[in-house]
Amino acid sequence: MSPKTSFIIKTVALCIVALLIPTMLVVDAVQARKYVDLREQVLELEDRQAQIIEENKKLITDISILSSADRIETIAQDSLDMRKAETDEIIRVEIKDARK
Repeated sequence: MSPKTSFIIKTVALCIVALLIPTMLVVDAVQARKYVDLREQVLELEDRQAQIIEENKKLITDISILSSADRIETIAQDSLDMRKAETDEIIRVEIKDARK
């Protein structure tokens, strides 16, 4: 290989390396931006998850309050004019299995 060819190869290799450095910096910047965007999405999703969990806790509390026996009994007595059945008013019905 002649010295001139060797010089050209070295020059081309140096140019390629010189171009790779800014290219790698640009790629790094793009990846950093993607990371920041994804991190923001994760934080937003974590906040939304916390809100949903709190809302779920409130709904569970509301369900337990609304389904309490005392509340249902009060509504039955006051709004629907219902009362507890006396022992002699209760009729038990027994259904036998017809397949036997």
